[in-house]
Amino acid sequence: MVRDYAYYVRIERKMSPNTVSSYCSDIAHFLDSVGKNPSGLGADDVSAYLQERSSELSKRSQARMLSALRSFFDWTVLDGLRKDNPCDAVQAPKLGRYLPEVLSVEEVTAIIESVSGKNWMQLRDRSILELLYGCGLRVSEACTLRISHVFPEEGFVRVVGKGDKERLVPLGGMAADAFAAYLAVRPEPAAAEYADIAFLNRSGTPLSRVSVFNMVKRQAMLAGIRKEISPHTFRHSFATHLIENGADLRVVQEMLGHESILTTEIYTHIDTRTWQSAILSHHPRK
Repeated sequence: MVRDYAYYVRIERKMSPNTVSSYCSDIAHFLDSVGKNPSGLGADDVSAYLQERSSELSKRSQARMLSALRSFFDWTVLDGLRKDNPCDAVQAPKLGRYLPEVLSVEEVTAIIESVSGKNWMQLRDRSILELLYGCGLRVSEACTLRISHVFPEEGFVRVVGKGDKERLVPLGGMAADAFAAYLAVRPEPAAAEYADIAFLNRSGTPLSRVSVFNMVKRQAMLAGIRKEISPHTFRHSFATHLIENGADLRVVQEMLGHESILTTEIYTHIDTRTWQSAILSHHPRK
């Protein structure tokens, strides 16, 4: 059933491979734990499972797990295996407003400058950092970026994001220069299928998300940044800095590839003085 569900969300719902893997892992763990046929499970079973795992999972992780289970049972209803979704009667844990960690422009610069650029791997890492921040890429988007999708002359990058949705993101001069410097020394791919993949590892195969996570943490330490950061922190910082400098929220939404403007609104957590200045400078009766 989990395999059939995975096929459905991957092909018909067009969920990203990472989301499919995460959801299926959560669902399989749940079904193994309860030891019952999904057709006979009720809201009490779901609630008891979440309660049992509440001590080891954050509220955000519990909410994600409930989302996975709700999606799975929606599929069972759609497939005629059940008449109802037991998750409909389960209350999701209340989440506080999540404010992502944000780097200052100076901190971003310090991390990027911490990469010396003496060999091809360092040139690769610097290019990745420039693109994570300069284009607001997700780590998965950076790892799957194709050379043919980067247009330095025209000044944009074609990004394939969640659900295979495409968007065009402006490419700044510093990011374009870093990418060109890396391409000049990029190693030969291990197979023809990787010829168009931009970022390769020592073996000539695509760089993994874990490798990028480790690289970001290493460079942050070398730059003396003690914040808890990840590759996504560059995306958060990119969006926050754009809004702080007056970019329209809808434009930022398009660049980040958010389906809903509500997701983008998290980046409006800038200081009161910035808002006050922006509002008063445009107010008709200032």
